[in-house]
Amino acid sequence: MKQFGGKVLFLDRSDINTDEIIPAKYLTEISKEALKPHMLEDLKLEGFTPTSSSVREAKVIVTRANFGCGSSREHAPWVFEVNDINVVIAASFARIFRQNMFNCGMLAIELSETAIEALFEQKGKDASIKIDFENDNLMIHSEKGEKYFDYQISEFDKALVKAGGWVELADSKY
Repeated sequence: MKQFGGKVLFLDRSDINTDEIIPAKYLTEISKEALKPHMLEDLKLEGFTPTSSSVREAKVIVTRANFGCGSSREHAPWVFEVNDINVVIAASFARIFRQNMFNCGMLAIELSETAIEALFEQKGKDASIKIDFENDNLMIHSEKGEKYFDYQISEFDKALVKAGGWVELADSKY
């Protein structure tokens, strides 16, 4: 099973779409590795630079509502996976993006808007999140302290994550 947790990249905007996650011009690439340098290159946020060390070092993304809206491409979770980001935490996800995350063996954690706001209050250059996958909770740690949050995912999605994704789960069952 993948390791979950690490340094946090805070993306303080709702409705970040799949074209901003990985621009459509790269969808002809035949390997995940070819996508790697293009993660979030079209994302427009004040003060955001897609090539910064905070982006390169991130293992977890915390964002607002409707993350991953737009097209249904699997390339969006793939570009996170190839950049060692295996957790996205948001107030809500576009349905297909969320399922593509689980299908790739990654975590898409939905928390209330109040909880998301509490995570953003912990924002700092050294903020990190630890995921306790077995007990469905997480802890954020920063220079501002620590906070704990419970989350829920379905047993099926949990099985997908444990197996490493849909293909691996199917291989183990059929």
